[in-house]
Order: sequence, then C-alpha cells, then structure tokens
Amino acid sequence: MSRKKPEKKEISQGWLTTYSDMMTLILTFFVLLYSFSLVDSSKFRQLAQSMAIALGGDSQVITNGGNIGPVPSAENPGVEDNTEGSGLVGEEAQRIYEEVSTYVDENGLNAKVTIKRETRGVLIELQDNILFDSGKAALKQDSTPLLKKISGLLSQFSNEVIVEGHTDNLPINKGYYQSNWELSTDRANKVVRYFIEKEGMDGRRFQAVGLGEYRPIDTNDTPEGRQTNRRVNILIVTTQKNK
Repeated sequence: MSRKKPEKKEISQGWLTTYSDMMTLILTFFVLLYSFSLVDSSKFRQLAQSMAIALGGDSQVITNGGNIGPVPSAENPGVEDNTEGSGLVGEEAQRIYEEVSTYVDENGLNAKVTIKRETRGVLIELQDNILFDSGKAALKQDSTPLLKKISGLLSQFSNEVIVEGHTDNLPINKGYYQSNWELSTDRANKVVRYFIEKEGMDGRRFQAVGLGEYRPIDTNDTPEGRQTNRRVNILIVTTQKNK
C-alpha cells in the first residue's frame, strides 16, 4: 500500500507587494522633502542677497546658519567680509554715503576722490600720486588742502575710520623701503598722523593698515592698471558689531 505524499503548502508572496509599495512611498516622500529643501535654499539665497545689496550694498550675506558666500560685483570681485551687524547698518551706510557724496560735490573733489559703498562702510578712494611721490611716503605739500577738506568731512561723523595703503605689484629694489608692505603701511600711517597731529582729530577713531599689492582693483599688467591699484582708501566704518 503506497503512502500518500504530503501536500506542499505554498507561502503567499502578497506581503512583498505591500512592503514594496510602502518602501516606494517612503522613498518618494524623502525625495520630495529633499527637493523642497533645495528650492527653499535657493529662494532664500536670492532673497537674502537681494535685500543685502538693496539695504547696504553688501558684498557678503551672513545668516544664522553661516556664511552663504560673496555676492560678486564689478567693484568688489571675490572679496570676503565677515562683519556681522544689525539691520540698521544699511540705513546708516546709505545716509553717510549721501552726505559724503554731497560734500564731495560741494567742495569740488570729484576729480580727486572716488566714493564707494561696501560691506564695511563708505569708502573714499584717493590715487597715491595725489598724496605721495613714487616710492615715498612723505605727504606732498600740495596734498594738504585735499586732506584738510577730507578731515572736515570726517569730523561730521563719529564713526571709526580705517586708512588703508595699497600698492601695485612691482617690487621695490632700492631706497628706504624693502617691500610694498612697508611702503603701504607707512603711507597709511602718514595720512592718519596728519588727521591727528595737524587737524586735531581723536586718534582713538583711527586705524592705519598697509595692504601692499594684495588687494588690487585692476590689472597689474598695464601701467594704467597699476596706477589704479596704487591708492589710499579712507573707510568710514558703518558696521555695528553685535555685543
């Protein structure tokens, strides 16, 4: 008598369909969240940059999450500034910029100075040949009337002032100065000393900084570009540090 073979039970695979559907839905959900986060970040970047430029000519946008990055411009390509300030900074910079521009127009200084706004404040830019002879840091005698007018302008504000010396990239091979660092620093010092010693301004407001050849605003491949890079900047600081 033959034995009856036991029947094999087939295990249903229906649960796999449900499981795969669930995993597909979860994956779709996370892809959707990721796409939303990218869109929001992009929109926030554009909004933050636009507001910063409109309020204060900012070249850098800073948020609670960190530094988004520099906003490139023709005047300030690739320059970073990590200054943190309040929302009133843009209003103060705009007010001072307008007052400086009016003063420059009324005193006939347009041919001698250039006014710019940047992240740190309002910049008064002077070409070095107006103040100094080539390779020297002694102020020219005929630069005194210009500096006197600028001191009158600076006295209208209580803001800190940073005087920056800049050079081209041609090496200094002879004379008293051994490098562009030393030349640019001494030139900045001489301008600050004039404001303090000759015009009686408060020395606590001033900083003198030599930046040598390392912050060019034009090419150093042409005589015209090198002339543009040789300059003294007088920065009226408008940023307000968080306390």
